[in-house]
Amino acid sequence: MTATSDIKFGTDGWRAIIAEKFTFANVEKVSFAIGNYLISTYIDGSTNKDIPVLIGFDTRFMADQFAERAARVLMAMGLNVKVANRDIPTPCIAWATQAETTCGALQFTASHNPPEYCGVKYIPPYAGPATNDITAKIVDNLKHCPEKIALSSDSLQIFDASAPYMEAVKKLVNLKLISQSGLKIAFDALYSTSRGYIDKILVEAGIELETLHDFRDPLFGGGMPEPTPPYLKELVAKIKAGDFNLGIATDGDADRFAIIDGQGTFFTPNQLLCLLTRHLVKNHGMSGAIVRTVATSHMLNHVGTHFNLPVIETPVGFKYIGEKMRTEDVLIGGEESGGVSIKGHIPEKDGILANLLVIEMLAYEKKPLAQIWQDLESEIGVKFYQRRGDLHLTKETQKLLLAHLAEHPITTLLGKPLSRVDRADGLKLYHDPDNWLLIRPSGTEPVIRVSGEGRSEQLIDSLMVDFKSQIDEILKGLKVDAIPAANQKLSKAEVI
Repeated sequence: MTATSDIKFGTDGWRAIIAEKFTFANVEKVSFAIGNYLISTYIDGSTNKDIPVLIGFDTRFMADQFAERAARVLMAMGLNVKVANRDIPTPCIAWATQAETTCGALQFTASHNPPEYCGVKYIPPYAGPATNDITAKIVDNLKHCPEKIALSSDSLQIFDASAPYMEAVKKLVNLKLISQSGLKIAFDALYSTSRGYIDKILVEAGIELETLHDFRDPLFGGGMPEPTPPYLKELVAKIKAGDFNLGIATDGDADRFAIIDGQGTFFTPNQLLCLLTRHLVKNHGMSGAIVRTVATSHMLNHVGTHFNLPVIETPVGFKYIGEKMRTEDVLIGGEESGGVSIKGHIPEKDGILANLLVIEMLAYEKKPLAQIWQDLESEIGVKFYQRRGDLHLTKETQKLLLAHLAEHPITTLLGKPLSRVDRADGLKLYHDPDNWLLIRPSGTEPVIRVSGEGRSEQLIDSLMVDFKSQIDEILKGLKVDAIPAANQKLSKAEVI
């Protein structure tokens, strides 16, 4: 049997390559560890020993079979288990955990990862990502798995959470206004769990809708279920060839979203977070804090100032945003990777709701998305530019570099002392409050992510170049092999 040391939980559960580390044997161990957590937390001492635990899965290869294996482990442990009747969006099964009394849910998904990956995450009954303390208990339970884990042969209980979830989502958007808007929408499901959800809601609302990739393909058409420009080329081509007001998409488990405007332009998650905040205040009359991650645009700070909304910064990972949404008055929580949720909904990112809110925004504003963005820039009075790139380094070189930066941090950029250094998550270097660089190691690849933002294209480009130059000198001093400049993608521009 594979050692439990091969099971590594990241920021949102455990993911690994199918048949390499993501095996039935390891799924049994993780399920047993989660089962022990559920029993000790929700069952022992409870007057209701029959509290159900839900199990869902996405469209990946064998995800449904891994889900069934987990169910049989938990059933053998005496738990009441309900398995989704088809692949299910993460926000849908998360919503179901709190719609009635449950022990939470296991969701088998690798989100936007390549098709050879699968994953599983535990969603507690507060309907948001598991916090670090919960994950730590589950990981500790892995140490106590028996060599032979029992499996139940009883019939599976099946559940369907789609209808009540969609009714809940419909209450958060003005479908009557959307139905009267005359908008024409193109929807790329990217072979994901969102098919039969967004499209069904919009068709019922009378929207003219065309769909792409609205069927299950575990190979995701040879790409990835990631709603970013490289994987949305067909959607962009359809929009440019037709007369569409908007293009929408989700990732593999429908917790992230993407928007293409009527001209075929990709709008970044940072832009959309700013626009949705404005929409919720202006058109819904809502208020509350803005919660963003350390890597998300500081333009949200200016949006917050404009609308008199506090802004809370968290480490990267929606679990930190979700925790704030459960404990404070939060209007909107979001991250630069395309996850967002709003007040009155679950503390989990929801790409289905996010897409519907953008469509609703167009119905309210009666303007193209690009014009709404220009209106926001005019109102806020600022413009921001972003840069993103990767330093492709071996894991050993990563460790050496990060250790060096911990002891000998970069203190200047462009010859000017840094105004601030933040180590809450990675290393965030502030040239000034609105011009900064963030350095964070990837948890899954031998890559250090570098992102930056500034009020001037020339300034942020110069900051990236100077940072790269300083890193090159550090690597030379560490006597590690330099990585060819062509592999250091620090010049990719993204304007927001």
